[in-house]
Amino acid sequence: MEKDKETYNVNESPTHSNPPVFVDPATGIESKSGRILEAGEIYGNLEEAEQYGYVTRGLKSRHIQFIALGGTIGTGLFLGIGSAFKNSGPLSVLLGYSFTGIAIFAMMQCLGEMATWLPLPGSIPQFCARYVDDAMGFAVGWNNWYSSSITLCAEISAASVVIGYWEKAGPDHVNVAVWISIIIVLVVCLNIFAVSIYGEAEFVFASVKIITIVGLLIMAFIIDLGGGPKHDRLGFRFWKHPGPMKEYASTGNTGRFLGLFNVLVNAAFSYGGVELVAVAAGEAENPRKNIPKAVRRVFWRILFFYVLGSLAIGVLVSSSDPHLLSGDGVGAAQSPWVIGIQNAGIPVLPSIINAVILTSASSSANAFLYTGSRYLFALAQNKQAPRFLLRCSKAGVPYICVAVTASIAALTYLSVGKGGAETAFAWFQNLTTIASLFTWCSICIAYIQFHKALLAQGIDRNTLVFKSKFQPYTAWFALIYFAMIIIFNGFKVFVGQHHQNWNVTDFLAAYIGIPIYLLLFAFWKIFKRTKWISPVNADIQTGKAALDAEDGQWPVENPRNIIERIWFWIA
Repeated sequence: MEKDKETYNVNESPTHSNPPVFVDPATGIESKSGRILEAGEIYGNLEEAEQYGYVTRGLKSRHIQFIALGGTIGTGLFLGIGSAFKNSGPLSVLLGYSFTGIAIFAMMQCLGEMATWLPLPGSIPQFCARYVDDAMGFAVGWNNWYSSSITLCAEISAASVVIGYWEKAGPDHVNVAVWISIIIVLVVCLNIFAVSIYGEAEFVFASVKIITIVGLLIMAFIIDLGGGPKHDRLGFRFWKHPGPMKEYASTGNTGRFLGLFNVLVNAAFSYGGVELVAVAAGEAENPRKNIPKAVRRVFWRILFFYVLGSLAIGVLVSSSDPHLLSGDGVGAAQSPWVIGIQNAGIPVLPSIINAVILTSASSSANAFLYTGSRYLFALAQNKQAPRFLLRCSKAGVPYICVAVTASIAALTYLSVGKGGAETAFAWFQNLTTIASLFTWCSICIAYIQFHKALLAQGIDRNTLVFKSKFQPYTAWFALIYFAMIIIFNGFKVFVGQHHQNWNVTDFLAAYIGIPIYLLLFAFWKIFKRTKWISPVNADIQTGKAALDAEDGQWPVENPRNIIERIWFWIA
């Protein structure tokens, strides 16, 4: 190793008389020397890599696949979809989630190609800084870190409120702050010790979500055909009355179109965090195999969770159901799934669904603490945050980044208070409203530049491990789609006769994210005098050599029977 220190710098790889072993062939775990050499190539010297340590590739294939299928799905899918449903109607929800799902899949194809080429921890800010402009890496990194931290708070708050569904039936009332404290301790423990513990937790959480949604889809099909306790065949009754598309903020065809567009905005928020699989790429075992596989899994996530899920809700519940319109109730009582189950006369399931909603909120909080800490780690790698944040534990966890991100969770206690404290918490959430959309736009821009860089530097895309389809047109389509939602997401305040819907708070909630992102970009642009990166000069190689050296060293798993063959296909 001393010899490596003397001869190695950022532009060359260490020389060895024998190829170094980066992966233990018996356990499939990346060796310490592999981690340090990977870090040394990225940091520019081995001394700094050995001083701070580096993350470890401890996420197994099944962790990555199940994170792709169910990671970051929180209360939005089970509760938030209800607001879109009651405002816009079943067909609008189905179309809106489908259209946005197509754009999400297009964006994930772009991200999957970049993350397979160079699987780095918290990769998105690094891709933007390397391929587009250092200022964009700074803007998207800090914007994402803040968004992840506040969304962590929101999911913890939601989980603590969901517990109230059961608590109201009991004689004793426990202060919500107690539940908030318990959930904060839980998610910190899942993140601070080893990434494999986080991976196992997400594997379990995602399994619960997948089993639940599959069960709900089967149940919806049975109830729709009259197999429920009431033996009432629903068919598409609720699509005829009150109708498939409801008017929103206007009347006639204009109102129905605005109802559909309202779902596009709602769906974009529900898909938030879908890019987690690429954030985790830097800690995935055998990333060149597992990341492409996980990106393809996103299609099934979109189809089962969102498209078929929205169709199932549309046949179970009327968009004019009084329970849906009133918005009363705590936790599962607000869910269109539970309303449909109760209407069908099934008594036990609501508590089960509430438990799943609680699991989903806790899982989402867990995932956003992970993503926030890795975005902070990526910023430190880019030298856009203090270098001490690079320090990792022996288990490969950037524990300072985890601690800093977790400290923001203390803001959740503001949601317990009334008046000013509660309003302040609502404003913190408003600042993150369109943060995910800016992330997705940044990914598309980074990919367009990455695509140009491959051509400019003479790299044939046909040689890539994962080559996304119809590029760069796929990236341009997704970029234009997400930019459209950013621009028009606050449309409601501008429509209506005599500006009847105008509201300053709603306007700021919809658009304050734009100046925040642009100010972050402008600050770094001016402070560091950064330049837009030419495709010829884009850094698409640093860190790749060490990853290439590991590729052939991951153990090959061959299924021994039909059960293992099915399991290997799934995970």
